[in-house]
Amino acid sequence: MKIIAVNAGPRTGWNTDTLISEAIKGTERAGVVVERFDLFKLEKVGGHFE
Repeated sequence: MKIIAVNAGPRTGWNTDTLISEAIKGTERAGVVVERFDLFKLEKVGGHFE
């Protein structure tokens, strides 16, 4: 099984980041592969961004 974790919170080490990190740790201990994406770190592709 594989799970994708998506973080849309921009602050590293704050609530959203901490909750996702802890959930990933527990899931990986259960033998599940987790791939994490931090949306604010992804390169902006297409569209118009200011």
